[in-house]
Amino acid sequence: MRAQLLDGSARGVLKTVRRLGSLQMDPIATVATPQRLVLFSRLGPYHPGELDRLLWKERKLFEWNAFIYPIEDLPLIRARMRERWGHYKWQRWAKEFMQEQAGLRRYVLRELERRGPLLSRELEHDAARSDEQHVWWGTRAQLTWMLELLHRRGRLAVVGRRDGQRLWDLAERWWPETETVPLPEARKLLAEKRRRRLGVWWEDGKWRAYADIPGDPVPDRATLLSPFDGLIKDRARLEALWDFYYRLEMYVPRAKREYGYYVLPLLVGDRIVGRAEPRFDRKAGKLELLGAWGDTSRLDEALSSLAEFLGARI
Repeated sequence: MRAQLLDGSARGVLKTVRRLGSLQMDPIATVATPQRLVLFSRLGPYHPGELDRLLWKERKLFEWNAFIYPIEDLPLIRARMRERWGHYKWQRWAKEFMQEQAGLRRYVLRELERRGPLLSRELEHDAARSDEQHVWWGTRAQLTWMLELLHRRGRLAVVGRRDGQRLWDLAERWWPETETVPLPEARKLLAEKRRRRLGVWWEDGKWRAYADIPGDPVPDRATLLSPFDGLIKDRARLEALWDFYYRLEMYVPRAKREYGYYVLPLLVGDRIVGRAEPRFDRKAGKLELLGAWGDTSRLDEALSSLAEFLGARI
């Protein structure tokens, strides 16, 4: 709990991201996007524009591969960007795709150098379109994959959002120059950061605890957790340490759901005591409660704080 800053000790968005190491991003915003909800669970009602300011104006945070990192970790992440394609099926496909679509790659880099930053829809090329309709990316899957792969390799950076869409530019124009860290050293340092933010982890057949984190009692505060929260993301660890079974059921057919579409665990002190399914109706400006389960005696407190953060009424 203390390793994850869920003890009420979090102070400010930047310090919180630095301590957590990263924020997982996702466009799902039934209540709020995961990256914003994770911060709320630790900070309470904070100014929602603070994250954007740190990302796009001050550049003290950066986005890579659907995660937000502190800028001082860029040398470690760049080591991962330089990593060779491996032998997994998707990695072999990615390597072949980059070779086969060399013309599209050159076009994207040239246009961004000349006109960037740009949205993906502002890039047009014969090779960008596919004859088949992709379930997520329509007929422009080729361009989407090219942007994603160039981003993973550190050639492109996300430099902002426009109407929720990513703005792309050359990474060399956006990210600062950094030292070069060898991949083995980067992996070691990132693993150490991971252990610190987990606090407790399973290794070599036993549970291990990070030594420098105080073990005194956690304050009795109530909050709701994102399904992508670092405290609960490892479902096996969650069951072993908290005796709490949790699965995100948004992709489960309605008739087969045990709880609901987007259910949030309820944390009180150092215990996960229940779960709730809130939904933010943005047009009406109202935070609705669709269902609740378990011990919900402190749920009103958590919902009131969440509504304040969203600028919603209950």
